Amino acid sequence: MTRATIAWMELSDVRSLLDAGSPAALATYRRDGSVDVSPVWFRFTDTAFEIVIAEGDPKLRHLERDPRAVLTVFETVAPFRGVKVGAEAELDRDAARVREARLAIAPRYVGPVRAPAYVEARGPGAVVRLPSAPARVWDLSSTLPDL
Repeated sequence: MTRATIAWMELSDVRSLLDAGSPAALATYRRDGSVDVSPVWFRFTDTAFEIVIAEGDPKLRHLERDPRAVLTVFETVAPFRGVKVGAEAELDRDAARVREARLAIAPRYVGPVRAPAYVEARGPGAVVRLPSAPARVWDLSSTLPDL
């Protein structure tokens, strides 16, 4: 019996995953060093992953104190592709850029009709940017049994 290997890929190979409203989780670090993992919405800009976090959210406090973060984007159906990037996050609190990022991200998750109202109901926040390199990208199709 041979052991299947995971196919490692480039970000361009999973563009459809990154352009969809795919599930994602952001890991940040609490004051005591323990990890906090939270679901997030994101967008991929070719050079960075961007997430908007509302002012007052514990994730934002964590990143202000310790900028290290890990973002994992994945799909829950075959071929179970995914991306993981760990880096020091950059925080951008410019209100216009926060609004622009929210307007770009929200339609992917709540649809184009509901997105404007969702964005307008949000208060201040920060755009969290994680550089896309180096990213680990995978596709588990080679590990799946033939059906």
